[in-house]
Amino acid sequence: MRLIRDHRNQVDSSASKLRGKLYYGAIGWIGWILIQLLARACRWQVSGYHHFRKLEERKLPVIFAFWHGRILPATFFWRNRGIVVLTSRNRDGEYIAHVIRRFGYGSSRGSSSRGAIKATISLLRTLKAGAHVAFTVDGPRGPRYQVQQGVTWLASYSGYPILPFHIEAKRSKTVSSWDGFQIPLPFSPIRVDIAEPIFLEKDLSEQGLEEKRIELEKILNRLRETAEAWVKRP
Repeated sequence: MRLIRDHRNQVDSSASKLRGKLYYGAIGWIGWILIQLLARACRWQVSGYHHFRKLEERKLPVIFAFWHGRILPATFFWRNRGIVVLTSRNRDGEYIAHVIRRFGYGSSRGSSSRGAIKATISLLRTLKAGAHVAFTVDGPRGPRYQVQQGVTWLASYSGYPILPFHIEAKRSKTVSSWDGFQIPLPFSPIRVDIAEPIFLEKDLSEQGLEEKRIELEKILNRLRETAEAWVKRP
């Protein structure tokens, strides 16, 4: 009887894994289709793209830094570059990982609260291998528009630059969530602002890392405030 129960448990476990795989696979495809349709219907205007071009010409891996609430348009804009994104271990992170994979991203699972060391080491190896990485720097739970520790340490330890950017839609739906998740409306103008890269000295002290964290936060919020002022203009 015990052998029968063990066999049934194995069958149930396999069936559950298969259902989960099919479910998240479907979420990935649905998300890919919806984002493609939405983003291609919008009008994009980009400022500061030459900052990224210069880093590409130097063949430098980049640490992209942006706010969590702008994941949707950022996913489309930076697609198919092999960027590895730090995503949380919760269900939301699972959804995001499956959707962005369809856009040519990789994912490193972790967060500021769980699996942070392992995920950050994984991103460090990614950079050393020559690939770009990306941080939603106020994730996974906020506070909104406050940069969390991790991105500056990675930049200082690896020696590779942080590239701050912000994306804002002129017309959008903002979800009632901690990050103010923004969904651009069809045919809306979308503004992309890319700041100058930030290069950190190797192995900065805790105080030095904190100073750079504050600097990055100010840059990202300045980009955001400029974009929000643009939204309000007729």
